[in-house]
Amino acid sequence: MSELLIRNACVIDPINGIDGETMDIAIRDGRIVEDVNDSTAEVVDAGGALTLPGGIDSHTHICGTKVNFGRYMSPEDMRAGRTPRMGRMHATSGYSVPTTYGTSYRYSAMGYTTLLEGAMAPLEARHTHEEFLYTPLQDTLANTLFDGNWAVMEAVRDGDTKRVAAIIGWTLSAVKGFAVKLTNPGGTEAWGWGKNVSCIRDPVPYFEVTPAEMIQTIVRANELLHLPHSVHLHCNNLGTPGNYSCTIGSLGLIPDLNDRRQTLYATHVQFHAYGGSGWDDFCSRSEPIARFVNMRPQIVIDMGQVMFGKTTTMTADGPMEFNLYRLHHNKWSNHDVELETASGIIPVLYRRKNLVNSVMWAIGLELALLTENPWQCLLTTDNPNGAPFVRYPEIIGLLMSKRYRDAEFATVHPETGHRVPLPAIEREMDWHEIAVMTRSGQAKALGVLEIGKGHLGVGAEADVAIYPIRIDEVDPSVEYQKVVDAFRCTDYTIKRGRIVSRRGECLVDGNNTTVWVRPKISDSYDMVRDEEFVRKFDRYYTVRMSNYPVQEEYLRRNLWRRNLCIETEAEL
Repeated sequence: MSELLIRNACVIDPINGIDGETMDIAIRDGRIVEDVNDSTAEVVDAGGALTLPGGIDSHTHICGTKVNFGRYMSPEDMRAGRTPRMGRMHATSGYSVPTTYGTSYRYSAMGYTTLLEGAMAPLEARHTHEEFLYTPLQDTLANTLFDGNWAVMEAVRDGDTKRVAAIIGWTLSAVKGFAVKLTNPGGTEAWGWGKNVSCIRDPVPYFEVTPAEMIQTIVRANELLHLPHSVHLHCNNLGTPGNYSCTIGSLGLIPDLNDRRQTLYATHVQFHAYGGSGWDDFCSRSEPIARFVNMRPQIVIDMGQVMFGKTTTMTADGPMEFNLYRLHHNKWSNHDVELETASGIIPVLYRRKNLVNSVMWAIGLELALLTENPWQCLLTTDNPNGAPFVRYPEIIGLLMSKRYRDAEFATVHPETGHRVPLPAIEREMDWHEIAVMTRSGQAKALGVLEIGKGHLGVGAEADVAIYPIRIDEVDPSVEYQKVVDAFRCTDYTIKRGRIVSRRGECLVDGNNTTVWVRPKISDSYDMVRDEEFVRKFDRYYTVRMSNYPVQEEYLRRNLWRRNLCIETEAEL
């Protein structure tokens, strides 16, 4: 039995209504408990420092085939961020696309304990899970891509929502995925033929379905499966001037189901909030999107914040990446995953003096500041697409301080002020709102509160971050640099009751978990017994159906690696 006592912690825990209360936190065997034996427990004195639940990133790209390709296509990026092996820490390299250990150590130093991989192709799931094994200090989950799935599109075309649900349920169980991801729905399949879809009413070539039909049907199927997380949507027309109307049209498809916390998570909305008819009149349309979200409690979005500097873009949205290649003429990779999805990768440099990049930088901040409820707009960069995740502390500072925003705004392209509302926004977020946007809100949106994430109540997983700052002594609107510095490195990051990082040095290896879902589906909708599904699988896939699933043993090859299966009762 292991016990840990955190004394004198200034706790912000939005789920449990705690906002800056100084208290002790007792931990036994990886869970938060009422009390422990003071004489035998290991003691950490927080000294009144800010103490939060472990950070959660609800949309990041950290593991999988496209991430790995991003590493070896950019050796110049891999030379950045090199560190020698120290103590129990492995050597690391990479900046925008670090090695798995580099990713894990840097997230842990920032206080993050749970990560959702934003896009996993089912056929390539094994590679994702292999890299999860070597991301040792965070629990991991994976969005699973269905945007170009032939069997799903055929069932959508036939109007068979239960069959859609059955296919999704079988696939998630087979590949050990956590949630349904749609990236440019229909567009990734069209890209296999050198085409794209223009918006939600444009039919997908050869399948006689539209993105709108796919989104609505898959949302309903997701509800039939009772999955913890809602559909996770990357809207059509990413990065295109004027795409905000397509985004609002997509959000308008989503029903309000009162028995669910949400029915849609729209990701990296910054990239989907553009006005104008071209690059000459490119401008922000964050205001109408934020107004729409404010009226739709069933929708959650994340920022997808752009920060200036070098990074690598990677997405299942293959046609968008080709468009980006035609703009930048940089090295470019494209990849098609048979019968399922696609991807593209290209390194980019966001410049302060580039007007388009400056507008993009402003839009992400605007979305967060204009969305009234912080539970509905979460902090992300779509790592590494908008910026590497190590830039999160700067974003927190920008959200908490108008003075900081104004100072940064003075350095961007001089025409930016005519195209964005950011300079007129006075709102400054407080510590409680930041806690929501970086942990509690993300846990609620992902549906993992029930397994003890995102809060510090009794019974919760003991994932805790102690930051070197006293909130009663710092005014973040003025002393924003202290805020940025504090969020860059915790005094202590505690993962499941063990101190895993202390002032940036990672101390242990492991004790992490892969979380996935297994919907219970009736025999009449068992896809393994569906002769038509099996026949088409054997005809079109290059692997046998028996070799497609990822075995549970694959998720726990190391003694310290666990897997947590969330079973749901499907209405099938």
